[in-house]
Amino acid sequence: MAPRIDHIDSWIFDLDNTLYPPSAKLFDLIDERMGAFIMRLLDVDAVEARRVQKQYFHDHGTTMAGLMRHHGIDPEDFLVDVHDIALDRIAPDARLRAGLERLPGRKLIFTNADADYAARVLEARGIADLFDGICDIRITQYTPKPDPAAYATMIAHLGVDPASSLFVEDMARNLTPAKMLGMTTVWLDNGSESGHRDHLPDHVDFHATDIADWLDNLPQPWGIS
Repeated sequence: MAPRIDHIDSWIFDLDNTLYPPSAKLFDLIDERMGAFIMRLLDVDAVEARRVQKQYFHDHGTTMAGLMRHHGIDPEDFLVDVHDIALDRIAPDARLRAGLERLPGRKLIFTNADADYAARVLEARGIADLFDGICDIRITQYTPKPDPAAYATMIAHLGVDPASSLFVEDMARNLTPAKMLGMTTVWLDNGSESGHRDHLPDHVDFHATDIADWLDNLPQPWGIS
């Protein structure tokens, strides 16, 4: 039996590889800039830079968190540099927009990226006007998901009640803290790199592979099924 959703009044979405598909390969551009940043910072080749990048991502939640901890980087320098990318790989999606429009209550963003970049992505997808708030990595004082402290900050900043909130994420490990707080969780299992890492089925209420499909197939009046 599918979990109830008629009590949900806050619909919280991750950003990258969630509100646009991984097939757009937008994050590949960020990945490349992260690698170049590390090469310059540590004076290493591309192979070593990638090893460091992914190791820090797995160990600390984000590459940036690892670089801050181990190398004392200025997070703002990193954020501005790696998100300086063109967004021509993504475009407005009328079906996604219609699905989001049907959801009652507030629609919110919780991202390990920064709000400036998030706003650009939402605008490129044609859905910026549908969202009521963003909790970004600056708001969490550079503490990333899945650190429980980031979720506590998000709840306070966005003013949500976990018991009536639903959280959509492509990274399974980022759903565990949300579930422990009492949120309804949606794992968008869409092929994101490391999306399956630390997947705990008991912490996933809905398992989806496409965000627009999932929205369309919700019970009425939330979906069109």
